Amino acid sequence: MRLRRPSWFSVLLTLAAIVLFACLGIWQLHRATYKEHLLALFSDAAAAPLTPFAQVEHGVADGSYPHVAVRGHFVQDRYYMLDDRTHASRVGVEVYAPFAVAGTGRRLLVDMGFLPRARNNALPDLPPLAAGDIELHGLYARPPQPGLKLGGNALPGQGDWPKLAIYLDLDEVGRDLGHPLFPRVLLLDPDPSTTYIRQWAPTTMPPSRHRGYAFQWFSFAVAALVLFFVLHRRRPDKRDPHE
Repeated sequence: MRLRRPSWFSVLLTLAAIVLFACLGIWQLHRATYKEHLLALFSDAAAAPLTPFAQVEHGVADGSYPHVAVRGHFVQDRYYMLDDRTHASRVGVEVYAPFAVAGTGRRLLVDMGFLPRARNNALPDLPPLAAGDIELHGLYARPPQPGLKLGGNALPGQGDWPKLAIYLDLDEVGRDLGHPLFPRVLLLDPDPSTTYIRQWAPTTMPPSRHRGYAFQWFSFAVAALVLFFVLHRRRPDKRDPHE
């Protein structure tokens, strides 16, 4: 294929695009590797020995999921339901309950688990909370990250409990309760005797999606190179050779 002499601008622009797209693709591959490491840490954390909550209440390293034991009592009749959650193709709610941690004035938001909506789309009935002083075991993890907070904070306008929300903001929940919250939530250990479904996973983008984005960026790099050759291909001379 014969090519026209390209300008320096077109060469530099093409090289810059290829380098940019390739770097973005490599970055996404690195993110996929990091997320796989994160998933492995999360999977191993559930089987790790229990750590007293006092050792993590002042902060933990990002990406760690301590398996903790925390003592206190549930704040009765105070539920928050995170709506539009799915599990095994069923739509339902993720149920959270505030827990007063012994020896502190703060509340720990406990993820009780997932409950599906009824067939008529009604909200599920919630099992009663354990009363009195108890010890809970679970993973101390980051809360689900909200996307667009459309409509603002809907909690103050709800007078009845449980309260329904489409995103979870710990600062807003803390103001609604009148007590500050710890910056993470407790994912309770699975319990076969409960109706809650507890199959935990990190609230992060999965490695497969990062690899999909990497493929897109590498495709853009190849497309930029192909486009350069197409635009600089010398068109065949259509003049009559007998003229």
